[in-house]
Amino acid sequence: MVQEWAEEQFLYLFYLYFFGIEQHTAQATNLIFFIPTSISAIITTWKDKLIDFKLGIPIIFFGIIGAIIGTKISVSMNVEILKKCFGIFLGLIAVYEIYSFIKEYKKSNNANNKTKE
Repeated sequence: MVQEWAEEQFLYLFYLYFFGIEQHTAQATNLIFFIPTSISAIITTWKDKLIDFKLGIPIIFFGIIGAIIGTKISVSMNVEILKKCFGIFLGLIAVYEIYSFIKEYKKSNNANNKTKE
């Protein structure tokens, strides 16, 4: 579920940028869209009693600190450098997704082969 949501967020940001919106504006729009969707996800997950607060509180704390630092760095960066960094980041995500897909595919094939024997 989280992985699907992250993919949707990246697609949303890519579409904004693809239609000619400046990188900073596209990222800000993506972050604004993130707030209500994350709140609804938290509420749903809380109702299902799937939140581990002992683990969640430090993640929230450091996530907020990381977001503030990232915002400060992003605003002060040249747009061209930001585009390159974002492209590299998306490339790394793509490589990770392909690797995960291949790993899962091999795992399911091995499981299928064992059940046939």
